[in-house]
Amino acid sequence: MTDAMTELESLYRLHASALLRYLRRIEPRPGEAEDLLHETFVQAAVHWPRVCEADSKRAWLFGAARNIAGGARRRLRRWTSAPLPNVVPERAAQPADPRGDIVRSELRALSAKHREALEMRLRDDLSYAEIAEALGLPLGTVRSRIHYAVARLGQAVRAALSASGSDV
Repeated sequence: MTDAMTELESLYRLHASALLRYLRRIEPRPGEAEDLLHETFVQAAVHWPRVCEADSKRAWLFGAARNIAGGARRRLRRWTSAPLPNVVPERAAQPADPRGDIVRSELRALSAKHREALEMRLRDDLSYAEIAEALGLPLGTVRSRIHYAVARLGQAVRAALSASGSDV
């Protein structure tokens, strides 16, 4: 077995579960996220020299997964006029803390670019540099988007709780 294959297998073991969670968030159709994950690692094998040159292999994988998912959505739009379902997983029990509902509502209200950067940081635990590489953006833009998203969420929670007379 070649060194590249061994390293690719190692990357799969390290990052496949996080990539699959990310892909399931951006591609809600059943089974599609698994196909996109497979395609991501096929592309990593095909473009192995570029993966090795990347500052972060993890960021390269997230960027590739994002691009592959976007391509799949574009191809689907060409073949169907029906909108994709907006599937949000059901929660067994809602938290008693009203801030949870406020934050979820405000997250949905954020622009896609702000929400994506924040989710990659919080849910996928990517560094700012990895997010910048994955999204093909300058580091300052990533910092700005995340700062804006966090500030907006904080303002919404404080405003809602002060309106209800609760303490933050």
